[in-house]
Amino acid sequence: MLDYIFIIVTGGVAYHGLTHRNEDGDNDIGHLLFGSIALLFCIRVLFVDILQLVG
Repeated sequence: MLDYIFIIVTGGVAYHGLTHRNEDGDNDIGHLLFGSIALLFCIRVLFVDILQLVG
């Protein structure tokens, strides 16, 4: 159950970080960085812990 909550939270953080725009319509490097890191953790937990494809 905790894995599914983790997937939802990190997926939301990744989505926000990768789609966020500032007032000028540009991406901030900080949002892109943390969004990418959250996406990596989300994919890792999905494939390793939930689907058990690796490991």
